[in-house]
Amino acid sequence: MKELKFKTNIDCQGCVNAVTPFLNKIPGIKTWSVDTNNPNKILTVQSLGATEEDIINIVKKAGFTIQKN
Repeated sequence: MKELKFKTNIDCQGCVNAVTPFLNKIPGIKTWSVDTNNPNKILTVQSLGATEEDIINIVKKAGFTIQKN
């Protein structure tokens, strides 16, 4: 398992709720979470095969900004 971290603009529970169905569609993600208390709104993903590119593309598709941390 690989841990991936990204800076995002997912800054509230409503945003987390909006991105949830997108991230849950990606095969190869064991778990994920967003630290909305961190100024960089860090998305942490425990990957079982999902790539950084997969995650970046789906978060952008959900309407949020994201970059590798």
